[in-house]
This record gives sequence, structure tokens and C-alpha cells, in this order.
Amino acid sequence: MSSAATAAQGVSAYLKGLQARITTAVTELDGTPFLTDAWEKPAGEPLQGHGITQILEGGPLFERAGCGFSHVTGPKLPPSATQHRPELAGAPFEAMGVSLVFHPRNPYVPTVHMNVRMISATAPDGREVCWFGGGMDLTPYYGFEADAVHFHQTCQTALQPFGDDKYPRFKTWCDSYFFLKHRNEQRGVGGVFFDDFSELGQAQSQAMMQAVGNAFLDAYLPIVLRRKDTSYGERERAFQLYRRGRYVEFNLVWDRGTHFGLQSGGRSESILLSMPPLVSWAYQQVPEPGTPEAELYSTYLVPRDWV
Repeated sequence: MSSAATAAQGVSAYLKGLQARITTAVTELDGTPFLTDAWEKPAGEPLQGHGITQILEGGPLFERAGCGFSHVTGPKLPPSATQHRPELAGAPFEAMGVSLVFHPRNPYVPTVHMNVRMISATAPDGREVCWFGGGMDLTPYYGFEADAVHFHQTCQTALQPFGDDKYPRFKTWCDSYFFLKHRNEQRGVGGVFFDDFSELGQAQSQAMMQAVGNAFLDAYLPIVLRRKDTSYGERERAFQLYRRGRYVEFNLVWDRGTHFGLQSGGRSESILLSMPPLVSWAYQQVPEPGTPEAELYSTYLVPRDWV
């Protein structure tokens, strides 16, 4: 068995376990079970593979929480995957990952995204190339410094064993990636993000990806517990729905993961599980100076050193 095939086997088992751990923890917190939808791509389609989509909707804590595992193979890498690897354009590939987005009901609890993944491809000269990606980021509607600091400290701790440079480098990468260019605006307070990563060698690169996945619950659940019982009214709810519009805009216009799934012929229902159940848009809405809504823009939707 090739080294890439061995890595794929180990990563697939890890990812399924990670999905189960996360959805179990969220169910215990929310009290609502996830709907589990195991799927398989029909024979004859260019993209082959299987996955498990898990979705919680209408819970008292989470209005919508989606967590999906997928493992697919295809005859050629889509353009979104070869932006930085043009020599692999058109190469057959294997991709697997866990991706989640949780949209809380309470506007004081931030939305969160996490993704960890592996892609392998066969180069024109027959070489097997394997790389990893992932990260997590936090999108508050009302900013709290303690929440941002905790989230970033947890990311930093997870990456520390892999080199002092990893957290600051991936933090900067996250700020750059989760940026709405058409709005000139950060999506949230960031976190960490890395892609096309293999520089530590296959075993250590995989270990780093897994360390990020393992850190997710520690990074997010304490924030949920801290904010979930905060009282709110129509004003906060309206602002939350408006800000969710930015989330939709980013995922559809800029997100490489969404583009990869759609361009490769992936399962649309699973790819779009990141969409919030309710959202609104308003023309040139500007919050009043001195309000918590204005503070979100001036203090939290700007790149900052949180640790």
C-alpha cells in the first residue's frame, strides 16, 4: 500500500471519529439530536465517494448546526484546488474532510466554522502528492474580548508543538482568507487557517491537521456556555440576521471549499449546510455611533493580535 493510501485510511478513520465526538457534545449541550444522512454518489457520475451529513435544526441553543464528513475521488482536480499547484491541473484526486458551521439562536453566541481535510493527487509523472488544510474561525455578532482571546489562545496552544511560527502565520492567513473583498471587511475575529500544507512531511502535517480538529470543542464550547443565557430582544435579533448575510456572501462568493465542492460535482445539499436558516439584507445599513453594533465594526471586524 502506498504512503498516500495509508495516510488516507488513517485520516478517514480520524475524521469520522472527530465528527462523532463533536456532534455528540453539541447534542448534549442543545438537547436536540442531529439528523444523520449517510450518502453515496451514484455509479456512473464523475465524482465517486460517500459521506455522512449531520444536521441539527430548530434547537433551543442552535438554530442550525451542520457537520459533514465526505470522502470522494474524481478524475481531475477542479480549478479551486490547483490555484497554487498548477502542475496538478487535471490530475485524478482523492479528497476527504470534516466541515462544520454552527449558527446559534442567541445573537450573543458567535457563529463558528471549522474544517480539516486531506487531498491527494497523482501527478503527470506518476508521483503521489498529498497535502492538508484546515482551521477554525469565530464570527461574533456582539464582540467580547474574552471570547476572542480564549478562541485564539486555544488555537495557539494546539499549534505550538509544530513550531513557534505556525500560530502567527496561520492567524495572519486566516485574517487574509476570511475577508470580504467586496465589502472591505473581515468576516469575524478570525482564528487560524492553512491550506496546501505538507512542509512537515506526511506524518507531522497530518498530526498538525488533527491537532486543530481536536482543539475545536475546547475553543468554542466555553464561549457558548458563557453567552447562551444572555437576554436579547428584537434589536439584537435583527442585527444578527443582517450580519448573517455577510456570512452567506463570503461562502458563496469567496470560499474555496464551497467552490471546490460545486466545481467537482459534489453533493449540493451537503456543501451548502453552512447556510443559516434565516438571514436578511438591508441597503446601506450603518449602526449608530457608540452602540454595541458599531463597536463590532470598529473593534472586532479588524485584524488584531488577540494573544
